[in-house]
Amino acid sequence: MATRRTTPLLKRLFASHSRLNPTRSVTYMHRPGDGTPRAVTLIPGDGIGPLVTGSVEQVMEAMHAPVYFEKFDVHGDMKAVPAEVIDSIKKNQVCLKGGLATPMGGGVSSLNVQLRKDLDLYASLVNCFNLPGLPTRHDSVDIVVIRENTEGEYSGLEHEVVPGVVESLKVITKFCSERIAKYAFEYAYLNNRKKVTAVHKANIMKLADGLFLESCREVAANYPGIKYNEIIVDNCCMQLVSKPEQFDVMVTPNLYGNLVANTAAGIAGGTGVMPGGNVGAETAVFEQGASAGNVGDRKVVEQKIANPVALLLSSAMMLRHLQFPAFADRLEIAVKRVILEGKHRTKDLGGTSTTQEVTDAVIAALE
Repeated sequence: MATRRTTPLLKRLFASHSRLNPTRSVTYMHRPGDGTPRAVTLIPGDGIGPLVTGSVEQVMEAMHAPVYFEKFDVHGDMKAVPAEVIDSIKKNQVCLKGGLATPMGGGVSSLNVQLRKDLDLYASLVNCFNLPGLPTRHDSVDIVVIRENTEGEYSGLEHEVVPGVVESLKVITKFCSERIAKYAFEYAYLNNRKKVTAVHKANIMKLADGLFLESCREVAANYPGIKYNEIIVDNCCMQLVSKPEQFDVMVTPNLYGNLVANTAAGIAGGTGVMPGGNVGAETAVFEQGASAGNVGDRKVVEQKIANPVALLLSSAMMLRHLQFPAFADRLEIAVKRVILEGKHRTKDLGGTSTTQEVTDAVIAALE
């Protein structure tokens, strides 16, 4: 019987593959019809959005992923997300989107926020972790930030009391606090995470953040196998930049989650490589994890040098959500190989590659 020769290069690839995707000991047994292609609503969005969503489309086509896109033209200067887009997301239950530009001031609401509220996407999840081959100030960073997505300072309840005086209301409810805490602990349980940290400012906002903490403590009592602790948000930011390895899963009210996720992303390599998504009981919307509303500056768009890695990894999350784990693994491994190799990186990662060059490299790295 002929023997198969394994070259040193293949040995390294096999070793890399085994580290990124340990061999399964039990065959995955799908249900009849699980391979049927799924419709996904696609919103390219503004700025860099069409560049990075275009990258995802190319990679999905190259790997023959069992998804197809229903594309809609939505922009941040619209008064509202068109009804047909909402209907499409509700029908498909899954959406992939680029950032929608949010006008500063002027009383114009963010369509990114509106979409989350209309679909009750109450949990935002951002996974901030070190990518092999990408140098960062800290090693061993693997933090999941789970953020309440529908209330808090993002409630949009503002009014001018008298000229020059604006009142903005922060809304915290027990219902929303309990369900985000339950989601965080359930995530930790299902993903073999060991600790959940609640981020708060209850020393000052004793009623609002106090209610959030009370809800987290009640839920934590139902998960005795998961360690629970609490940290004030300002101390949290200091601890993140000094000893980020102490954090595992973090659960936060709305505004704090935005700050904490972006801080954690900066520590682990930048917003251009951090995946994320928003999920509710019925639907899920996947987008760049940190600074999801960031649409890039004009030069990045003109030079076509937007980093597609974050949205590619978010798309892998989407594939896993759709129960296509093998395709998710292929995509994640290909992206990580490109980062590890270091030849194709956009400017934000210290390289000179265009979006298309990174996309082509990922496609070439697909197994």
